[in-house]
Amino acid sequence: MAPSSDAVSSDAALMADARRPPAVTDAPYPAGRYRLPARILHWAVAVLMLVVWPVGFLISFVYEIEWAKNLGYAVHENLALIIWVLVLIRLAYRWMVPPPPLPASIPKVQQLAAHAVHAGLYLFLFLMPIIGFVTTNAWGFPLEFFGLVMLPDPIGNNEPAAKVLAWIHKYGAYALLSLIAVHIAAALFHHYVQKDGTLRRML
Repeated sequence: MAPSSDAVSSDAALMADARRPPAVTDAPYPAGRYRLPARILHWAVAVLMLVVWPVGFLISFVYEIEWAKNLGYAVHENLALIIWVLVLIRLAYRWMVPPPPLPASIPKVQQLAAHAVHAGLYLFLFLMPIIGFVTTNAWGFPLEFFGLVMLPDPIGNNEPAAKVLAWIHKYGAYALLSLIAVHIAAALFHHYVQKDGTLRRML
């Protein structure tokens, strides 16, 4: 007995499904996972920030200890410059390879909030190293990158400008910390409360 046309069509569909490459999404990653370069850049910046922000905060507490102050500035400034370069690479990669969309289950208001926080993080991570670098120069201390390369001195010794820039850098750092806190809190909320796979996309 010859197989029916429906059976043949069904078999053909099954064979086509077997040959089709696996989907980029699954239960843990309902909206797709970030590509490996994006994940590496994200976590590299995160790890560096775990050093840069606390060191920058603690410098004022060891200001009278010359070696500790100099070490703190060296670590803070040089790693901040690396962060700046990594952020530029991340932005370029993000433009070339757009990130996966957020899960459709996330309300539009939350999606807009997430985009706003991401934009703020990129903005501050881009601007803060520049402001810090110019502030250091304005105090009369050109930056020598890891003792190897003397970087340009854009404005020279300018104490009035240094005071304004230092104020901007200080409160900009607190604003950046606030954005990071919101970002982490939202990721944990999606992971442990909503369980929608959002955090797993970056793991």
